[in-house]
Amino acid sequence: MTLPGRPAAARGGPAAGLRVIKVGPGEHYVTGAPGEAISTTLGSCVAACIRDPVARVGGLNHFMLPRSTDGTWGKAMASLRYGNFAMEQLINDILVRGGQKARLEVKVFGGGRLTLDQAGIGEGNATYVEAYLAAEGMLPLIAELRGSVARKLLYIPVEGRVFMQELSTATGRIAATETRFERTLPHRLSIGEAELFG
Repeated sequence: MTLPGRPAAARGGPAAGLRVIKVGPGEHYVTGAPGEAISTTLGSCVAACIRDPVARVGGLNHFMLPRSTDGTWGKAMASLRYGNFAMEQLINDILVRGGQKARLEVKVFGGGRLTLDQAGIGEGNATYVEAYLAAEGMLPLIAELRGSVARKLLYIPVEGRVFMQELSTATGRIAATETRFERTLPHRLSIGEAELFG
């Protein structure tokens, strides 16, 4: 089981005393450790925080585009950058560790429309995750989607707690990062098929 992510220094506040794993675009992390939290920063990307409260295992993904048929990103295989792969992988990794689909608790965030998001990428990501969860019969407890600001998340899976901070002052910087990622998109994908990063 692949669980990307990088340890980050825990500061004060809700992260105090926790080992914080930073998850970037196209990554996910699953844990059952009481002392672990997962963090990410979103613009037009979406993150799903999913856990089984009985098995006390859960994780977070961070996807950049709604869907892909083959999971490639340019010349590289980067399937977890796409919502359809990222959602399945996160759920499967939780199930492998003792979770049960009927018990899963879901919270979703992101899909913002930042200043440079002229293609409506955040809207596409938000619409995709809503449709995916509806099709799977998974009603999110929290859906903090769309809007015009970036968001920083800290998720503590074992407890099921999520802390969200709006980053209005960082929106321009995150939008610029998204634009750089946009240049690496496969040319064969139309805007209707795939939309972009956060």
